[in-house]
Amino acid sequence: MGEVIRFVSKSERERARLIQEARAIYDSIFPPADPAGDGQDKATGRAFGRGNGSHLA
Repeated sequence: MGEVIRFVSKSERERARLIQEARAIYDSIFPPADPAGDGQDKATGRAFGRGNGSHLA
Protein backbone atom coordinates (compact mmCIF):
# COMPACT_ATOMS: atom_id res chain seq x y z
CA MET A 1 0.00 0.00 0.00
CA GLY A 2 2.86 2.42 0.76
CA GLU A 3 4.60 1.74 -2.56
CA VAL A 4 6.39 4.71 -4.13
CA ILE A 5 6.76 4.95 -7.88
CA ARG A 6 9.53 7.22 -9.16
CA PHE A 7 9.43 8.74 -12.64
CA VAL A 8 12.63 8.14 -14.59
CA SER A 9 12.98 10.05 -17.83
CA LYS A 10 13.99 8.36 -21.04
CA SER A 11 17.26 10.33 -21.14
CA GLU A 12 18.13 9.25 -17.59
CA ARG A 13 17.52 5.58 -18.49
CA GLU A 14 19.67 5.97 -21.60
CA ARG A 15 22.45 7.59 -19.53
CA ALA A 16 22.37 4.68 -17.07
CA ARG A 17 22.49 2.17 -19.95
CA LEU A 18 25.47 3.91 -21.55
CA ILE A 19 27.35 4.01 -18.24
CA GLN A 20 26.69 0.30 -17.68
CA GLU A 21 27.88 -0.49 -21.20
CA ALA A 22 31.03 1.62 -20.76
CA ARG A 23 31.84 -0.16 -17.47
CA ALA A 24 31.48 -3.54 -19.19
CA ILE A 25 33.82 -2.48 -21.99
CA TYR A 26 36.35 -1.08 -19.51
CA ASP A 27 36.25 -4.30 -17.46
CA SER A 28 36.76 -6.38 -20.60
CA ILE A 29 39.91 -4.36 -21.43
CA PHE A 30 41.19 -3.93 -17.87
CA PRO A 31 39.94 -6.88 -15.81
CA PRO A 32 39.64 -6.21 -12.09
CA ALA A 33 42.74 -7.28 -10.13
CA ASP A 34 40.60 -8.74 -7.34
CA PRO A 35 38.05 -11.20 -8.77
CA ALA A 36 36.10 -11.11 -5.49
CA GLY A 37 35.86 -7.33 -5.94
CA ASP A 38 35.31 -5.46 -2.71
CA GLY A 39 34.07 -2.46 -4.74
CA GLN A 40 36.76 -0.02 -3.65
CA ASP A 41 39.36 1.88 -5.59
CA LYS A 42 42.61 1.08 -3.75
CA ALA A 43 44.37 4.30 -4.77
CA THR A 44 41.70 6.72 -3.54
CA GLY A 45 39.70 4.60 -1.11
CA ARG A 46 36.47 5.63 -2.83
CA ALA A 47 33.75 3.04 -3.16
CA PHE A 48 32.15 2.44 -6.52
CA GLY A 49 28.60 1.09 -6.36
CA ARG A 50 28.82 -1.47 -9.13
CA GLY A 51 25.55 -2.99 -10.08
CA ASN A 52 23.30 -1.26 -7.57
CA GLY A 53 22.84 1.92 -9.65
CA SER A 54 21.44 3.70 -6.60
CA HIS A 55 22.49 7.10 -7.89
CA LEU A 56 21.03 6.37 -11.31
CA ALA A 57 17.65 4.90 -10.51
